[in-house]
Amino acid sequence: MHAWAVLLGVLGSLALFRGSEAQCTSVTITSESGGSYMAQFSVTSGSTFDGLTVELTFDQSVSNLEFYAGVVEWHDDKYFKLVSSGWHAEPGYSVAFEIKVDYNGAKPLVVGALMNGADVCGGGGGVVTQPPMDSPCDPTGMGPYDYSQALCMSYLFYEAQRSGPLPADQRVTWRGDSAVSDGSDVGRDLSGGYYDAGDFVKFGFPMAFTATLLAWGLVDFPAGHEAAGQTEYGRAAVKWATDYFLKAHSSHFEFYGQVGDGYADHAYWGRPEDMTMGRPSMKIDNDHPGTELAGETAAALAAASMAFQDSDPTYASQMLDVAKELYDFADQRRQNYDVSIPGAADFYKSWSGYGDELCWAALWLARATGDSSYMTKARQHWDEFGIQNGADGFNWDDKKGGVYALYALMDSDPMFSGALSGFVEHIRNEKPYTPGGLVFLDPWGANRHAANVAYIALMVGRANKNVHTHTQAQSQVDCLLGSTGRSFVVGFGTNPPQRPHHRASVLPNPPASCSDGWAQNNPGPNPQVLFGALVGGPSQDGSYNDDRNDYVHNEVACDYNAGFSAALAALVELH
Repeated sequence: MHAWAVLLGVLGSLALFRGSEAQCTSVTITSESGGSYMAQFSVTSGSTFDGLTVELTFDQSVSNLEFYAGVVEWHDDKYFKLVSSGWHAEPGYSVAFEIKVDYNGAKPLVVGALMNGADVCGGGGGVVTQPPMDSPCDPTGMGPYDYSQALCMSYLFYEAQRSGPLPADQRVTWRGDSAVSDGSDVGRDLSGGYYDAGDFVKFGFPMAFTATLLAWGLVDFPAGHEAAGQTEYGRAAVKWATDYFLKAHSSHFEFYGQVGDGYADHAYWGRPEDMTMGRPSMKIDNDHPGTELAGETAAALAAASMAFQDSDPTYASQMLDVAKELYDFADQRRQNYDVSIPGAADFYKSWSGYGDELCWAALWLARATGDSSYMTKARQHWDEFGIQNGADGFNWDDKKGGVYALYALMDSDPMFSGALSGFVEHIRNEKPYTPGGLVFLDPWGANRHAANVAYIALMVGRANKNVHTHTQAQSQVDCLLGSTGRSFVVGFGTNPPQRPHHRASVLPNPPASCSDGWAQNNPGPNPQVLFGALVGGPSQDGSYNDDRNDYVHNEVACDYNAGFSAALAALVELH
């Protein structure tokens, strides 16, 4: 007997119904009691199908929805997806089931109904909340993990992080133009760039590191990008940052390094398109310098100039000119950047100091220009700041691991190749691991640190012709993609995160009118799937809870995906 026939028998005669009170004629209220009602969904199938998916949109908030014939996917308090695998129907068959609706305020009525994608509202209804977008990143069949698809998704994540007016080819359809007046407080156009993480501040220091790493992956693993079909998407991800940096470079020895106040921003749980809080613009200049910020942005622009040299030499030249000036600014006017931009101090203070950024920027300029004077400057920084004394990771703050890799590529002195190999061996043999095999360098965003050092390990093979580090790096990326039993990449693989700490994806599009705190505390998945985002990751004991409010383990960030993207491109190329 078909499932619909069983349900009709259980529910009894339709003659007992009190009559429709919902706007959609396919849903009929059968009984109600204060704050709750039972309703019958009943339509005639217009097609053959196996498996049932019904999407219901209500005009008022629903506190709980029960579906006795399957499971409920809660996307927001007005949009629900009902899924059951035990259904079969032919054209003309009756499809019927019962739901229970609980509510706290006004009685919610069904104003939109889709059954297996077909509109079955039956003549009533208003605006239907759009279901989550599908990923444009198709699987490629690569195994054991699809590095090409994951790379595609990682670049898609950067489109979800875009600030400012969005381009016509924007693939993340639930995002819109936002923060288009950034910089108006100082009379400049500072729109564009990336929102940092699950928030909407534009922190220039980690954004620059993100751009450097993304560009590095394009420069050193172009064949991997080509094989995955991601070269243009990779360049677009870099250019969204570098276009912003060029605007932020407002004058000689002047650069805007932050837009937005971290504390005011973090108090807001909603979409960036709906922000109303003030967004102050903060800069470094000749009288208020910031070496880490200027140096890292110089590195980003120099690396990006190499990534664009063949496709857009004019743009590459423009970036290189600004990179040279920003490096001079960083070197000649030395000061920790959070002194001049105190709003960054509680969020992205550089604890490692600025020596690593000076050496890092000089090396990128040497590589991009071929000018040996930058190699001379890099060696001076190496000696002055004791860069060779080792590092415990590679991240937005500490660039020494990256310095070793660049030096080993550019200088045959065994001191540099030895520093690189020593760094990778130190991480491999002296750092703790989770039970699943993920190297554990920091409780906050452990996945990001593992991805970054995995990329440096892959660079050992390129610089020192050592293939053994390939296996080490691949094992770390595989941990992120699912080898521990679950994926840590939203929308990818087995049991991926569904509740990332990410404000832009916590409301449907068009947005529901939700009570304060609903978006943050919604027990269901984020209404929008943040494809490709790498979440913070597990604790050292391997435990992980998919909790939207756990920003240590479940937030996402632009820098989290940067080394991850570069490592994925390398693995595609090396397979």
